[in-house]
Amino acid sequence: MLKLIDINEHSKIPKYKQIINSILTGIENGQIKLNDKLPSVNQLLNQFDISRDTIVRAYDDLKTRKIIDSVPGKGYYIKNDRLKLKARVFLLFNKLSAHKKLIYDSFAKTIGENATVDFFIYENNYRHFKELIKTSKSRDYTHYVIIPHFDEGGDDLVPFLINEIPLNKLIVLDKKLDGLDDSLATVYQDFENDIYSALIELNPLLKKYKQIKLILGSKTYQPKEIKKGFQRFCGEYLYDFSNVNNMETEIIQPNTAYINLKEDDLVILLKKIKISNFVLGNDVGIISYNDTILKEVLADGITVISTDFHNLGAQAANLILEHKKLELANPFYVIQRKSL
Repeated sequence: MLKLIDINEHSKIPKYKQIINSILTGIENGQIKLNDKLPSVNQLLNQFDISRDTIVRAYDDLKTRKIIDSVPGKGYYIKNDRLKLKARVFLLFNKLSAHKKLIYDSFAKTIGENATVDFFIYENNYRHFKELIKTSKSRDYTHYVIIPHFDEGGDDLVPFLINEIPLNKLIVLDKKLDGLDDSLATVYQDFENDIYSALIELNPLLKKYKQIKLILGSKTYQPKEIKKGFQRFCGEYLYDFSNVNNMETEIIQPNTAYINLKEDDLVILLKKIKISNFVLGNDVGIISYNDTILKEVLADGITVISTDFHNLGAQAANLILEHKKLELANPFYVIQRKSL
């Protein structure tokens, strides 16, 4: 029984949930049956070097759900082995930012308790991405949900996925991948058209600026479609435009609106404006990608353009629960504030 408990140190899932998931998976696949005795708290302590509170929390959760019961002096036993898990999900994100946490929380809430989720982060590193997927093949996952954004590499992503993951198990989040089956399940941002439409909506405010600059950085995992949509808008509406590869060396100029994609660049930009004589929202404008609570109050409010991260996670879970293979464009919105 102890061999059925699987705790992965690289997973971002809390260890108590990994214990729960291991037991649920064992019940679902018939390895754990009614009245089977579970490992004691001390056995798990010795095996995994985790805290007693972690183990007790896992067992208490299973008791609350009437899956296990305890007998004083004898230990924990399986009370209900008639479970049917909705899914066993391998969830792989490029990073754990505030926005990715919104996706995860929404996904986990929607998928519910009768599913197991193993959650991993690869920090935009393509090599680590591939290693995690190859290692995952030792587990019997029903679905692979991935966000594929890399600082470098990824040219062979599509053939790699085709070779390593059954496409009927694959759900791609945040972007579309060319070269895969058209019936692949995807919840994506339409990066080019989203920024293009957002800038059209903001154009009445942008008209007071002579040029618009997109802060990209020399290395970025951000999709090239953002740059294409930005350039398309500027060309059609006759704005001078350029890309900023290094915000540290950028000299702030009047009559300029900046679009930032990363939070670090926003901080540098605000610091430079603060020490200048320019007025934010008048001499210099800012449009920032992805809303946060801080941006509501920072510098009296930062104008943002953003996808609906809650919907992104919920839709991914619904594709699993409803056994659907759809391509879904995720909603995109604009919030106007004083920075523009």
